[in-house]
Parts: sequence; C-alpha cells; structure tokens
Amino acid sequence: MTHIESLTRYYAHFIDELTHQGVHDIVISPGSRSTPLAMLAVENKHVREWILVDERSASYFALGLAKQTNRPVALICTSGTAAANYYPAVIEASHGRVPLIILTADRPHELRDVGAPQAMNQLNLYGDFVKQFYEMSLPEATDAMLNYVRNRAQRAVLYAMEGNPGPVQLNFPIREPLTPDLTLPNLFNETAEIRQNKPEIGKRLIDSSAIDSFTKVLQTKKRPVIVCGPQTDKNLSEAIIKLSERLDIPIIADPLSQIRSTKINQTRVIDSSDAFLKSKVIRENLAPDMIIRFGSMPISKSYLFYLTENKNVSHYVIDSTSDVREPTNQQANYLITDGKLFIESVLKKEIQINSAAWTSKWIRYNQLARKELRKENKSRLTESGAIQTVLKNIPNQSELFIANSMPVRDLDTFYEVDEKNVYIYGNRGVSGIDGVVSTALGIAAASKKSVTLVIGDLSFYHDLNGLLAAKHYKIDITILLINNDGGGIFSFLPQAEEGQHFEKLFGTPLGIDFSHSVLMYGGSYLLVKETKDLSTALTKSYLTPGLKVIEIQTNREENVKWHQDLWKKVEQTILREVENDD
Repeated sequence: MTHIESLTRYYAHFIDELTHQGVHDIVISPGSRSTPLAMLAVENKHVREWILVDERSASYFALGLAKQTNRPVALICTSGTAAANYYPAVIEASHGRVPLIILTADRPHELRDVGAPQAMNQLNLYGDFVKQFYEMSLPEATDAMLNYVRNRAQRAVLYAMEGNPGPVQLNFPIREPLTPDLTLPNLFNETAEIRQNKPEIGKRLIDSSAIDSFTKVLQTKKRPVIVCGPQTDKNLSEAIIKLSERLDIPIIADPLSQIRSTKINQTRVIDSSDAFLKSKVIRENLAPDMIIRFGSMPISKSYLFYLTENKNVSHYVIDSTSDVREPTNQQANYLITDGKLFIESVLKKEIQINSAAWTSKWIRYNQLARKELRKENKSRLTESGAIQTVLKNIPNQSELFIANSMPVRDLDTFYEVDEKNVYIYGNRGVSGIDGVVSTALGIAAASKKSVTLVIGDLSFYHDLNGLLAAKHYKIDITILLINNDGGGIFSFLPQAEEGQHFEKLFGTPLGIDFSHSVLMYGGSYLLVKETKDLSTALTKSYLTPGLKVIEIQTNREENVKWHQDLWKKVEQTILREVENDD
C-alpha cells in the first residue's frame, strides 16, 4: 500500500469516527501540514466545515459553536505558531467547561529539533489546560492502526465531554506528500454497519444520607439564601426556582444563571442585589444563616463581600463535578452531584422552615432598588441606559452574548426578571476581553434564533478579525458597541486615583473610527446618540439579515459619576426601609 493510500485511509477513519461520536462542526485554519485532516474533513458529508484564516479567531469561533450546540467542536491547524494562537481559547474552554477537540498537525519526528522551518515542540503544548493529550502515530492503514485511530477519536470525544467538559489535544506528525487521494472507494467506510459504540455519560447522584444531612441542617435555619452563579442548564434554573418557591427562600440570581428570563414564577428571584449589597450596612441587615449555591461564583463583587463577611454560616456548594469553584477559600460543604437531581431529592422531603419574614425583606429591598434603577437619565444615552434599551427591545426566544468588564456588570445591575426566555452567554471562564466577537459569531452561526452581542470598544478592537466570519458565512448578528474610548472598568478601580499614568496604562484610549472596519467586513454601521434612536435601530436590526453594528459613544468620567450617584440613591432608599424595619 502506498504512502498516499495509507495516509488517506488513516485520516478518513479518524474523521469518520469523530462524526460517529457526535462531532459535526469542524473549524479549519488553513495550512500545508494539516492538508490531509482538512481535506478529509471537508470531504465528509456529515461535517459542517468552517474555514477561518486567523487561528485565534477560529478557536473562539469554535468555542461559540460548542457553547451553542452543547457538543464537541473540532479545530484543525497546521504546525508551528498556528497551534499557539489557539491557546487563549483553549484556556477559556478549560475554565469555562466547553468541549473542544484540537487537532494540531506536526512535522514528523525526524524534522523536529533540527532547525526545520515551522517546527516547534507541540507535545503537551497546552499543558494542564487540556484534559487529555495524545501524540498520534504516523499514518498506517493496517486493520490494527485503523482501529487505533478510531479508538483515539472516540476517546477524544469522551474525554472532552466526561466530567467537566473541556479541551483535548491530538498532535498528528505527518510526512510528505500530504495530499490524500479522495478517489479511493469507500473512503469513509460507508458500506459498513453504523457502529453503536458511542459512550454514554450518566449524571452523578449523591447518597441519600447526604440529602438527609443537608435537609436536617436546612430545617434549623431561618435566614437561608439560594445563590445561582453563571451556568448553562435551563432545566437546572427552573428546578432552582421550584426549590425557592417550595421553601420560600430568596434567590440571588446572577445574570448568566438563566434564571432571570423564564415564565416560571419569579417572585423570589432577586435581580438587583449587586446594587444594594454594595452597602455594608445593608449587607449586615441581610446576614444569612445558610448559603446554598449552584453554578460558578457570581460576577457580583458585592456578593463576594457578602460571602466573605459571613464566613461562619453554613455554606453549601452544589456542583456536578469536583472542580471546585470557590475563590474565597472559605470552608464549604461541597456536594458533588447533578443539581437538578439533587433538588428533586430535596423536594421529596418534608421540610418546614420559618423564613417568610426573611424572604419578604429581600423582596421589598429588591423592589425598592428596581424602582431607582428604572429611572432614566434624560439628558443623554448612558451605558446603563443602553443595556436597558437592549433588554427592552431584544426579541423573545433570542440569545444575548454579553462581553466582560463593564457590559456584564451593567447587565447584572439592570437586567430585571422577564418572561422573554432569553438565553445569556458570556466568556466567564477566565473573563478575558479577547475573542468575544468570534465567540458570539460562533453562537450565531449555530443558532436558529436572533443573537445580540453587547461589547465595549477595547474588546471589539481585540477581535476585529473575527468579523470576517460574519462576512464569509453571512452570519446574522446585532452588535451593540459601547465606545467609551478605552477601558471603562478601570475608572471604577483604585488605579483611577493615580492621575499621572492612568490614561496611558489603564484608560488606553484608542481613538478609532470603527465604521471603516465594519464596512470593510460587509456589515452595516450606525452611530446613535439618543435612547429613542437606539430603540429604533435595534428593532430595525432584528428585521435585517447580516452583520449590524450599532455604536453609542459615552464619556468614562461621566459614566463613573452617574453609576456612583445611582448606587448612592439605591442605598439611601433601602436604608430608610431598614430603619423602618428596626
């Protein structure tokens, strides 16, 4: 058998097995050494290929596809620094629990460490950020080696999905010539019976004694609070609401918890806690005797203070796997189990707790905070007002991707519960500002729903290359660009007090006219200055296909003062209620 036939059979079997294991999206960063992987991926009728030339953009695009589909997505790149450009997205996937399968082509062993071009050490390139690494064998087409390559494809998918979903790397040394023979018969083993060897991953249950112990503690409490941080399971969010209703316990709901937008009763969902928990006096007035958390750590720094100040209360963290997410390092009871199954078990118990007055207090404070937060700044369009306008105009049953830094924090403050059933995405694994455009476009490419991205100017600049995917694949997305000419979040931090170097090191104004970039990538661009114009532009964008970028321009210093004044009004309003309670 010739080298070309061996190479073709080997990689055809690998790609074929990936599809049998449920991988149907493959993102390809073009290059020479990866030729057989790329060509056979494109040739396979069960693969939806996405070809993006910028590796960093491609990897974040794959991240978005995987987030939206809840399936592993494969990435293919050539040897050398191409694979290194995947690194930031691999890290985000690792911490964000997103399944990626990274297929890195490599020079064969005899061309390594000898000064050959485009050759570097790719073994364990991503270190501990991948769940599994395989250095693959050179291609052969014997039965044993074809079984081997299928086995590795199967195991790659299994490792990517089992436990905490995450990235897996397979490194393929490939000798020239590189071009496969696509005319070979039965290229993807289509005449064979479809294999039924796809692994099934079950949900983790907890022992009944742990449920008994939890409910025994719960029944002794009068001031319990449920907390739900960022998480992706709508079924879990609905179960948490049912638990709250049954036990009459308030829920501090992160904006990415999927709890704030549902038709299920939201009476006890606290959506303004970030605003009023900024006050130490109010935090003390709402001191709990038990905290029950689902999902990862909430975005809110106010909640972090609240948790830190109540370190001696009973604290339970319910998570599906043992990758602990508790950045305070405080003592907690970790229950490693499927959250929905855990709640179902708890609800079967006869539990009576006297928390009505406690829950009523949370609801009253939340309503007072909402009233202040709804007040509009009539003089000009603010960043917060832009978030509120998006939430008002975003279509039912749609999807929202919120960028890090100020956008996600404004969403936390101003996102009131509603019945629109909007799914919220974000890159909260390591909370970076890179790759946001590409991730959102990956979500939009896989989604059948309307997708909106809210992003700041620095994040937008970091990933302008990502807009090529929208142009190339005619992806429908609405982007609200909040341009405060720099890093707005730093204006809220102590660094802002250091006047001499602040703008150069932290403010980092760009001074860019983004309209040229948007038009270069075939999108439509509109600058708006009034709330009514933003509302009109958003409504129109949802009726228009393609890439639409709507920009608002704000002043960082004015934005800080506006936020601080608003938070002060919220605090004063609730403190008056606290005095009445006393």
